[in-house]
Amino acid sequence: MHLSHTEIPEEYRLYIRRKVVFIIGAALLLVAMLVLSLALGAADLSLLAVCRSLLGLGEDDRVEMIVWNIRLPQALAALVAGAGLAGAGTAMQSVLRNPLGSPFTLGISHAAAFGAALSIVLFPGSRPGTTSVSALVCSMVVAVLIIVITRYRGATPETMVLAGVALGTLFTAGTMVLQFFADDAELASMVFWTFGDTARVDGGELAIMSGTVAAGSLFFLANSWNYNAIEAGDETAMGLGVRTGYVRVCGMLTASLLTAVLISFIGIIGFVGLVVPHMARRIVGADHRFLLPASILMGGLLLLASDTAARLLLAPHILPVSVLTSFLGAPVFFWLIIRRSRR
Repeated sequence: MHLSHTEIPEEYRLYIRRKVVFIIGAALLLVAMLVLSLALGAADLSLLAVCRSLLGLGEDDRVEMIVWNIRLPQALAALVAGAGLAGAGTAMQSVLRNPLGSPFTLGISHAAAFGAALSIVLFPGSRPGTTSVSALVCSMVVAVLIIVITRYRGATPETMVLAGVALGTLFTAGTMVLQFFADDAELASMVFWTFGDTARVDGGELAIMSGTVAAGSLFFLANSWNYNAIEAGDETAMGLGVRTGYVRVCGMLTASLLTAVLISFIGIIGFVGLVVPHMARRIVGADHRFLLPASILMGGLLLLASDTAARLLLAPHILPVSVLTSFLGAPVFFWLIIRRSRR
């Protein structure tokens, strides 16, 4: 029997209202951060000039060029990538029931690095799109291999994690072999590709990233109730009618595809998918109806803020955003390990 609106306890309505208010506040803060990121840089612009440009009221060609051709694509790439990585990390931690799960748990980043390195060695001087396609294909090969392995061993969290670790080690070894035989120019290209850099994304790639993140986020949100059930344990979830194996495989495959697309275009950006879900969980709780949108918004906000800070730290030189996120994420990662070991 369902409770009517008047029968819902006031404490519960207040509890839900706080979560909704936080999500709305995070969305507004994300918009404000986007505008601020367009104003800050080697050439500082006023917020008024940026707002006028975004509204189509700008008259200064210099401001128009900086906002629309240089900063906006990079800012949107950071926002989309952060949102996608955080959403994928939240889904992975749920289906794996492992607080240390992230988009890189399955070795996807290692496979992408191998694919990029292989493309650089086999097709020297080729267009950057070739490297992105090669990284994407190798990333998806890992996802398919894990799905095949789990079909034989059962789609348990332990099987997925162990398969991901093994495949990640294998592709890391393959990348090291390619680096050993590469010449100086090829080796420099390999290292440069591994730096997560949102400035390398063009309009077409941004459109692909945005569509993929939107579709993946909708899929995760549609399965939020299933993820809540899995959090309670497989036996409880199956008792509620949830096909845990199917939900787990589909969730991991979607998160893997989402991560692979982002990595293939912007390179490797670590810790966003690991840290953000924990930050959101401490604020809005473990209910995925609120945890997923909060994580997605906070992921976009964190990477956008980090990308803006990376542009300012060594201005006019631009620091790759992956360097900053790794410095910020590593202490949190160690804290999670210590906190888990105490439990």
